[in-house]
Amino acid sequence: MRVVVVTGIWPPDVGGPASHAPALAASLIEAGHDVEVVTTADAAPEPRPYPVRWVSRARRAPLRHLAVVREVARAGRRADRVYATTMVRRAALGAALARRPLVVKLVADEAYERAVRADRFAGTLEDFQRRRGGLRSRLLRWTRTAALRRATHVLVPSAYLRELALGWGLRPARVSVIPNPAPTLPTLPGREEARRMLGVEGFTLAAAGRLTRQKALGDALAAVARVDGVRLVLAGDGPERASLESRSRDLGLDGRVRFLGARPREDVLRLFRAADAALLTSAWENLPHGVLEALAVGTPVIATAVGGVPEVVREGENGLLVSPGDVGALAEAIRRLATDDALRGALADAAADSVAELAEPRILARVVQAIEQDGR
Repeated sequence: MRVVVVTGIWPPDVGGPASHAPALAASLIEAGHDVEVVTTADAAPEPRPYPVRWVSRARRAPLRHLAVVREVARAGRRADRVYATTMVRRAALGAALARRPLVVKLVADEAYERAVRADRFAGTLEDFQRRRGGLRSRLLRWTRTAALRRATHVLVPSAYLRELALGWGLRPARVSVIPNPAPTLPTLPGREEARRMLGVEGFTLAAAGRLTRQKALGDALAAVARVDGVRLVLAGDGPERASLESRSRDLGLDGRVRFLGARPREDVLRLFRAADAALLTSAWENLPHGVLEALAVGTPVIATAVGGVPEVVREGENGLLVSPGDVGALAEAIRRLATDDALRGALADAAADSVAELAEPRILARVVQAIEQDGR
């Protein structure tokens, strides 16, 4: 069987789909299938043992979108399945033109995220589901749902997102929960060695991912400013970086907050190993890879209780949960973990075992199986 994998980001890009798509491609090949990738990129991706067709992000949006549809359709005609982890509308149109079955990994409500980025909506993800909205929002919702209905199967990483998708009218039998995987760990240094390598001293928090409005990292900075002696290291880049650096200076956090920029996954894992806790302050989420990466290396998580996060981070077992936007509660959780060695040790001891059942080979095998079964 030949599978076209469609993803909006690809290494060296940082983010969940950029980690998931190559790992899935390797699993498909190991299972005896052929793979072809369609993605967008700023420059030609590094060679792989399979074709990676890319569309330049320098193209203006309408032409870029049409180019992606064309590449998916072309690759689809040579394939048996199309699997999309992002760019779902374009993948659905391309698969329809190629007359091939489509399997989708749904990771977010793109209609909501676009409305927030354009400042057309300021409420929660749940509020957005109940709001009729303007013509643009209604069009985005309709095209989103039409694309998903084209899929023979929709895979979602959390029960939370499944309920959301069912609310859009998707058929329950076609929507399955397959959680994001905990990574297979490379050889990593011990915690103390990792701290020496990264120059980490004192109680240190780590966060990783795209620096976007969704991550609400301004709350992280404000909370850290309220707790003396706590440091924060951020791995990642994105449109909010400049404003976050400015906010850090305004809060007097020079020397306590470090911005590392984009880092490959192994560096992120090493950072989480060195940290006392991982920090997630997102205003909305599904099931972020950073949480799973931190727990996998044995580091507890302080996180906002949004989306599918509470399905993995359990209060008082492997981390602490707070309400989104509550800087006071976030600061108190940080202070609690920084000052309670016994609690911090217990959460760290439980972290890796709490995601053992989400081991990457096991989860990817389930995705491969779903791709193999659909469309027959």
